[in-house]
Amino acid sequence: MTSAAQILTVAGTDDELNLVAPRLIVAGYTARDQAAVRAHIDELAAIGVEPPPSVPMYYPLDAALLTTAPTIGVRGERTSGEVEPIVVCHAGRQYLGLGSDHTDRQMETESVAGSKAAAPKPIGATVVPLDEVIARWDEIELSCRVDGRPYQRGRLVTMLTPRELITGLTQHEAEPEDGVMFCGTLPLLTGEFVYGTDWEMELSLPDGRTLTHAYAVTVL
Repeated sequence: MTSAAQILTVAGTDDELNLVAPRLIVAGYTARDQAAVRAHIDELAAIGVEPPPSVPMYYPLDAALLTTAPTIGVRGERTSGEVEPIVVCHAGRQYLGLGSDHTDRQMETESVAGSKAAAPKPIGATVVPLDEVIARWDEIELSCRVDGRPYQRGRLVTMLTPRELITGLTQHEAEPEDGVMFCGTLPLLTGEFVYGTDWEMELSLPDGRTLTHAYAVTVL
C-alpha cells in the first residue's frame, strides 16, 4: 500500500496535524487487570484465535489503512470494529484521539496480525493534546454502538496508559516522530462479536469535551 496523508484537527483550535507518512502500531491485550486480559483472550479463543505470545502485543501495520472517511470497504462478511483510544505523535507532541481497530474475524483464526492488516482503521479527525487529559486518564469513558445497539462501554481505568504503552514499545525501538498507536479496547457488552454495518464511537473527557466518529461498512 501507498501511505496517504491524514490531516487531523486539534480540538478548539485551528491547528492541524499533517501526518504524511506516520507509523501505525496497534497495541493489543492492554488491560491493567490480567483477569480482563484473560477475558479478552477467551473471547478471541471462542472463535479459534491463538493466545498471544506476550502481553501487551504491538502489531506494526501499513499506515495506508488509516482513514477518517465515513465509509470503509472490507472483504468478507465477518468483520467488526472495536472502539479504542489512539495516541498520535507529531512534531514532538502527543495527542489523544479515537479510532476503531476494524478486524477481519475470519482471518483472525489464522493470523491476528494478518486480520488487522485486512481492514481499514477508521479514526476521528479531531484530537486533543494528551498532556491536557493524561492526569485524568482513568475518568475518560469510551462507548461504541453498532447498528444502533450498545456494543462496548467503560472507563479507561481498566487500561494501561498511553505512556506505559509507549514505554513498552520504546524498550525495543525509538518512539516515532510521526505515528499513530491504537491503545487497546474494552470487553464486549455481550461477549460476542457483531458483524454490523453502522458503527458509532464516542470518547468522553472529564472536562466535558467529547470526541466522536461514525462510519459505515461496505462489503466489496
